[in-house]
Amino acid sequence: MSQSTINAKGQTTVPAEIRAHMKSKPGTRLAWTILSDGTVIVRSKTKTLGDLAGILKAPEGVHVTIEEMRR
Repeated sequence: MSQSTINAKGQTTVPAEIRAHMKSKPGTRLAWTILSDGTVIVRSKTKTLGDLAGILKAPEGVHVTIEEMRR
């Protein structure tokens, strides 16, 4: 189990093994979520919306207009 300490400014260092597992680098953003049972989840936000553009392809021969999608 990795541990870190929160300093007087509320800052902490993410342990090296956690950074390596998350493949994080300087500038990596972290998203913090508190669940109803008090559990805290920290997720690495390494992708932007721009990074995801074009990753999904429509099946061959299937084309739908915006009007058809609205129905």
